[in-house]
Order: sequence, then structure tokens, then C-alpha cells
Amino acid sequence: MAEPTTLPEPSPTTAPAPRPRGLALGLLRTARPRQWAKNVLVVAAPASAGELFSARALIQLPLVFLLFTACAAAVYLVNDARDAEADRAHPVKRHRPVAAGQVPVPVAYAVGGTLAVLAPAAAAWLCSPRTAALLIAYLGLQLAYCFSLKHVLVVDLVVVTTGFLMRAMAGGLALGIPLSRWFLITTGFGALFMVAAKRYSEALQMAGKQGATRVLLNEYTVGYLRFVWQLAAGAAVLGYCLWALEEGGLPHTGLLPWRQLSVVAFVLAILRYAVFADRGTAGQPEDVVLRDRALALIGAVWIAMYGLAVAHW
Repeated sequence: MAEPTTLPEPSPTTAPAPRPRGLALGLLRTARPRQWAKNVLVVAAPASAGELFSARALIQLPLVFLLFTACAAAVYLVNDARDAEADRAHPVKRHRPVAAGQVPVPVAYAVGGTLAVLAPAAAAWLCSPRTAALLIAYLGLQLAYCFSLKHVLVVDLVVVTTGFLMRAMAGGLALGIPLSRWFLITTGFGALFMVAAKRYSEALQMAGKQGATRVLLNEYTVGYLRFVWQLAAGAAVLGYCLWALEEGGLPHTGLLPWRQLSVVAFVLAILRYAVFADRGTAGQPEDVVLRDRALALIGAVWIAMYGLAVAHW
């Protein structure tokens, strides 16, 4: 009799290797294209100085935008690689490419590390040493946030806020534009307002739910986060008002005092955004800014007034 044929034992199941196209799309998703709008802040300082459309600005600002986008992508890749296990327990973040297995963790680390090296090097060659130094400081601070600082109360808010402030400073440093103290105060507290409102919304939405990956949300109280975004909103408005009312001893030469009038639009924008913060629906700031028509209209009016003030019309 013939011996029965023995079937080979099945090998341990392993995740299939991602296809090149799927891997590329996963890396792109991990780089958060929706977040790239934040990097438009690099035009803030040149715009306030009236140098937005100079020949040098038209070359340097798109380049700084791309370099900051590369640095932010590097941070996102490293962050998602480090948090892959925790993200798999989150109802939304488990769909991120790294957590879902579309992008292997080693690949995310490798691509993130490569971008973190190449972006400052390109900035030193194509922009200025100060721009490169700013990008290195941004990467160092944000990577420290990914590995430890996001677990430290209050410091986590400061680090994320500083990231926004560095974006706003980058354009001015690339073009050698002095940065006004009121510009820094308004930008810094405006960023803190949005960051604290985001945390407040996340705390409300995740209250009593399992799978929260932001451990500090369990340590912050909702009342404290509300206090922070309200305080930051007030400080941002005060800083902007002081800037708008500071004439420097010279009367305005335009048709109307556009700089002073822009305070109205700025305050309305803060109040409109605060509606979403108070409801706990400001967890995705880019959605609030891009999808709310009233806020977009107020923002357009403010930009028009701001531009007229800079142009002395």
C-alpha cells in the first residue's frame, strides 16, 4: 500500500508586502496633505511687511513652503511609526496607513529620517543658514514631542503652538525681514487658541470612550482646556489691537484707516471660531477653517483690509 501523502505544514501567516503604488499612496496619506495648509503661514511675515510679491519672495516662499511640508511629513511619519500599536486601538486612527499595515513601520522610519536630513540641508543650500537652523529646531522640538514631550502637561500645548509660530517666522527669516513683537505675540496666542480648542474638542468627544491614544486627555480637565483657549483668544485679540492702533507717530495715508478697521474682522473671526470650540467640534481646525462659509468670508474681508493697510491705500 502506498503511504499517505503528507501535506506540508502551513507557514506562519505574514502580512503581504505592500505593492509599490499602495506604499506610495500610504506614504502620501501619512504625510497628511490636508495639514499642508498650515504651512501657508510662511507668507505671514512677508505679507505684513509688504514684500509678498517681491521677486525674491516669489522664489523663496514656495521653496520654504515645500521644505516645511517635508519637515512636517517627516514628523508625521515618525510619529505614526512610533504610535502604530496604540493607533490600532483607536476607532479612527486605526485606519492610518502605518497602523493598518499599508506602510511598514521600518519604511515609515526610514522615509521620515531621510526627509528630516534632506530638508534642512536643502534649506542651507537654497535659502539661508537661519532658515536651515529654524527647520532643525522645528524637527528637534517636534521629534522630542513625539517621543516624550507629548506626555508632559502644558508642555505639549506649548510645543504644538511653537510649531505654528516657527512656520510664521520661517518666511521672514528666509527673506531677512525683522519680525515685529506684536506679530509674534498675536501669532503665538492665536496658535495656542486653536491648539487648546482642538484639545478641548478631543476631550469632549473621547470622554468615557475607550481607545484614546492621547493619554494627557485623561489628565487635563475640560474646564482647564476651556480656560486656556479663552485666555489665548483674549491675548491674541489684545496683541492684534495693540499692533493695529500703533501708528508709530505717523498718520495713515490711505483712504481709510484699514489697519484699525481690520480689528473688527479679526475679532469676528475669533468669535466665529470660538463657536466651534465651545461646541467641541474644533477637533480638526483645517475642516473648520476651510468648510465654514461665514468664517471664510470673514477671513477674506480681513485679508482685504490687511492688504489695503500694507499697501497704504
